[in-house]
Amino acid sequence: MQWEQLLSLKRQGDVSKRLRIEQDNTRLGFEVDYDRILFSSAFRSLQDKTQVIPLSNTDFVHTRLTHSLEVSVVGRSLGRMVGVQVLEKHPELAATHGYQATDFGAIVAAAALAHDIGNPPFGHSGEKAIGAFFASGLGAGYTKDLSEVQRQELVDFEGNANGFRLLNASREGVPGGLRLSYATLGAFTKYPKEALPKKPSQHIADKKYGFFQSQKEGYSDIAKDLGLPSRGFAGLAFARHPLAFLVEAADDICYTIIDFEDGINLGLISEDYALEYLIKLVKDSINTKTYHAMVHMEDRLSYLRALAINTLITDAAKVFMTYEAEILAGSFDCALLEKSKYTAQIEDIISLSVQKVYQAAEVLEKEVAGYKIIADLLGVVAAAFINQAQENLRAYDRLILKLVPAIHQPATLDTYSLLLASATYVASLSDRAAVHLHNKISGKML
Repeated sequence: MQWEQLLSLKRQGDVSKRLRIEQDNTRLGFEVDYDRILFSSAFRSLQDKTQVIPLSNTDFVHTRLTHSLEVSVVGRSLGRMVGVQVLEKHPELAATHGYQATDFGAIVAAAALAHDIGNPPFGHSGEKAIGAFFASGLGAGYTKDLSEVQRQELVDFEGNANGFRLLNASREGVPGGLRLSYATLGAFTKYPKEALPKKPSQHIADKKYGFFQSQKEGYSDIAKDLGLPSRGFAGLAFARHPLAFLVEAADDICYTIIDFEDGINLGLISEDYALEYLIKLVKDSINTKTYHAMVHMEDRLSYLRALAINTLITDAAKVFMTYEAEILAGSFDCALLEKSKYTAQIEDIISLSVQKVYQAAEVLEKEVAGYKIIADLLGVVAAAFINQAQENLRAYDRLILKLVPAIHQPATLDTYSLLLASATYVASLSDRAAVHLHNKISGKML
C-alpha cells in the first residue's frame, strides 16, 4: 500500500481525481467529512444510545455521542502525531502532493466520529439481540431461503457494517449518501471483509465483518481506489487501511479509560481502586506535587484521566511507526494497544471494568429488557414488511407501516432486503425511542 493512494480525496460519483495540492486549506475535503457526519441525523441519534449504562438517569455516564466525540478528539491527536512522523519518513507526500500532518488527524477524527454510527440501541447487547431474533427467534423462519452469507449477516448483525451502509446508502435525490472521501471510509472500516467466512484467521481485520452484501460492490470500488490488496481467501476481503488502526486505538483508549471513569463516578468502582490502577499507568509522567494539591476526587480523577490518555496516545503512535512497514504490507495482525508497553496496566483496568461496571446489576437488568424490546419490535416490523411484499397485509401491519418513517421503508421486495431493512430500522432507534415504540405495540400509551 502507498500513502499517496491511501490518502485519496475521491468521493462516490467523482469522475476526476481530486488532488491534495489543489485543495482549499480553509475548507479541506477531509474536514468536510467531519462536518457531514456531525450534522447527520444518524449521528444525532447517538445522544440517546447506550455506551455502557443503558437508560441512565445520571449526568455522569457517557452516551454513544459523547463517547464518539471523545474518540474523535483522541483520534485527531493520534493522527496528527503519526502524520508528522510519516511525512518525515516520506517527504514526497508533502513536497510533491501537498499533504500535511493535519490531514492524517482530520481523516482519523472523521472516521472516529462515525465509528459507532451504525450501532443499535442498548449497546453491544443490541447487536446480539438482533442476531438472536434471526438465529433462533421468530425471525429464523424468514431466513430459510436466504443465501448462506445473507443469513450470516442477520444472525451475526454487525454495527460496523450498518455504519458503512448509513454513510454510503443512496436514496432518491441523495446519491452516495454522505459522499465521504475514500480515505475516511477506508479508515472507518476496521473489518474490510464480508460476513463469510467467519473469522478465517486470527488477524484483527477478520474479527468481524464490515459491509453488507448490498454494499459489497461499493466497498470493492473504494478498496481498489485506495490500493488495498485482497486478502486472498474465499469471500471478499481486503487489507486494512493503515489509519483504521489509529481509529481502533482511539476507541480502545477511550473505552479503557473513560468507561472506567464512568464506573468510578457511579460508585461502582471505589476511588482507592481507581487511583491505584490509574497511577500505575501514569507513574512516569505524574507530577505528585500537583496531584496531592488537589482536594476533590473529581479533580484528581480528571488529572489522571488526562495523563492516561496522553500516555496511551503517545505509545500507540510509537507502536504504529515501529510497525509501519508491516502495516503498509497488510501483515500487521493485531490492535496497536496489544503491542503497548502498558498492556499489563490496560488489562488490569479492563478486567476491573468488566467485573464492576459491565456486569453490574443495573447494566445486566437493562440489557435483558433490551433483548425483549428488540425482539418484539423486529417481530412486528419484519412481519409487516414481509406481508406487504406478499400483498397479504393485515390491518395491524398497515398501522405498523405508518409508524415506520418512509426513509426506513424497504426499497426492494426480495426477502433479504426486507429483513435487512427491518434490522437496520430497529438499529436506528435510540434507547428511549425503542422503549417508546415498544410501549405502543404493547398497548401502553404512556
